[in-house]
Amino acid sequence: MTGRRVDAHHHLWQTSVRRHAWLDGDETATIRRDFTPADLRAAAEGIDATVLVQVLPDLDESVEFLATAAAEPLIAGVVGWLDLTGSPARDLERLRSAPGGELLTGIRHLVQAEPDPRWLEREDVLAGLAAVRDAGLVYDLLVLPHQLPAATAAVRALPDLTFVLDHLAKPPIASGELEPWASGIATLAREPNVVAKLSGLVTEADREHWTAADLRPYAETALAAFGPDRLMLGSDWPVCLLAGTYAEVMNAAESLLDGLSPAESDAVRGGTASRVYGLAS
Repeated sequence: MTGRRVDAHHHLWQTSVRRHAWLDGDETATIRRDFTPADLRAAAEGIDATVLVQVLPDLDESVEFLATAAAEPLIAGVVGWLDLTGSPARDLERLRSAPGGELLTGIRHLVQAEPDPRWLEREDVLAGLAAVRDAGLVYDLLVLPHQLPAATAAVRALPDLTFVLDHLAKPPIASGELEPWASGIATLAREPNVVAKLSGLVTEADREHWTAADLRPYAETALAAFGPDRLMLGSDWPVCLLAGTYAEVMNAAESLLDGLSPAESDAVRGGTASRVYGLAS
């Protein structure tokens, strides 16, 4: 491995500053605390750059993340949030003009939480996505397998917007099932304006007993569908701590790249993320 190592997907949060209702359950008790840039630096040993991704549907959080990134050299880009169905152009201007606004690389919405499986096909949503495109940003897709058809429709409707599929659409790793997820991934990957993240997989597996072998069929499906030049690695830290340490998760992910050439491995480990998110070196 000779290239830059990029963690293309991680979070930060301060429960002492902003309420995180999603952390209220017993299942997430171990990560119900503040996670700061200092914690990130301590965890991300050997990583050259990271992409900080929004947690809450809250524009103020995104403004704060940009300022955090401006003050933390390890964070090279921010994927923020805005209301696609509200006033996206106005919100984009606010984000771009905020301290650290030059580090805004993309936008994401928690589509997985939308009850309408075709939410991404709505006209107002597509108009918001067009505003993201016009701002020269990428759009992170956070969807579940049953939402892949709508994601594919949105990708086709906006061929000049780059989409980044988070967590491979959260495949059912714990059950060991591949279909219909794999077919949905293959269909989506036929669209050239989509790339994907090998991220968030360990928390979809058996969190107590997972191994890299459990993840391999899903990684191999993604590699076959997207190829190394359209895949990137992400830790999903600190959410990944529900299943393993930062090092365990990233080492497992890199082990899934065995068999790739050095150039292909370098693409997944950092080259794709640097190119797609426009990360400064």
